[in-house]
Amino acid sequence: MKLLLKAEIVAQLFLSLFLLYLLPVHFSWWAWLLLFFSPDISMIGYAVNTRLGAWTYNLFHHFLPAIVLAIAGYMLHNVWVEFVGLLLWAHSNFDRVLGFGLKYEDGFNHTHLGMTGKAKNV
Repeated sequence: MKLLLKAEIVAQLFLSLFLLYLLPVHFSWWAWLLLFFSPDISMIGYAVNTRLGAWTYNLFHHFLPAIVLAIAGYMLHNVWVEFVGLLLWAHSNFDRVLGFGLKYEDGFNHTHLGMTGKAKNV
């Protein structure tokens, strides 16, 4: 079952990257990398406390806001809103492939996919 769930996330990752490729938005390769990892700025909430950190991280890494933005951008014919939604969706899938899930308020390493980092080995 775990392999099937990973395959589902990998398929979503490739679909989101393919849809990004189809958009008429062009950047140099280094800008794509910078933009792809930009949702991780949401971890700044952890500088205040774990509750705010989990909330901001989850806002940028949850599928619902990403899909809503992508669909809204498509329906409104706004390429930039669609781009942001697809980028958030792709980034979230990438994180999930690596084992990083949505965060619980008790700590950064406690995710809906289980424990990560050193806490995983304890």
